[in-house]
Amino acid sequence: MQTDDSRGRETDNAGDVPGKRGRQVQWLKLAIGLISLVALSFALAYLLGYAADKLNLPLYDYAWLAFLIVFVTSVVCNLSIIAPVPVAAAVMIAAATTWNPVLSALFASLGAAIGELSGYYAGYLGKRMAMPDGFAWYGRVEKWVHRHGVWAIAFLSFQPIIPFDIGGIVAGGAKMPLHKFLPALWVGRFPKYVILTYAGLGLIHFIPLPS
Repeated sequence: MQTDDSRGRETDNAGDVPGKRGRQVQWLKLAIGLISLVALSFALAYLLGYAADKLNLPLYDYAWLAFLIVFVTSVVCNLSIIAPVPVAAAVMIAAATTWNPVLSALFASLGAAIGELSGYYAGYLGKRMAMPDGFAWYGRVEKWVHRHGVWAIAFLSFQPIIPFDIGGIVAGGAKMPLHKFLPALWVGRFPKYVILTYAGLGLIHFIPLPS
């Protein structure tokens, strides 16, 4: 005969399974995203160099256009909710192979901050329309945001594992002021993109582009 305690332990153990599966899925998505990012960055950098050589383009005269493309791509890609897209980061890294890496990361981070408003306003209108019930990390992120406010947003924007959309949805649902949300988001995203840009450049230089 089962006691209440034993039944409770079985329930807890059963409840741990979806959480473990959710974390495994997140790590798998991160690995796939990183591989896709490296491949896309390498391909874009090669195409950029190939086009410049064939067309004899003075690339430094087009820096403004390159950074505009980085900005717009970052806005569009970050508009998606719970759908990591490595295209924006790949474009940022590819641009950094020719133009200033810090400026490339700066324009990408500004675009990302604007794009992430989609999650913020989705949460502002109601989290159920934006996120399935029981989504991994949601409860934990909700506690972090309510407890630490803008510092939690900055941390979530910097780290690469938990989709930032969750933090944006929670912040919107909590009615965090936009003038606090956006700077905190950018404070985490800019250094993250600087690190990502230089890491990507290191990999591209380590793997020589075909001539």
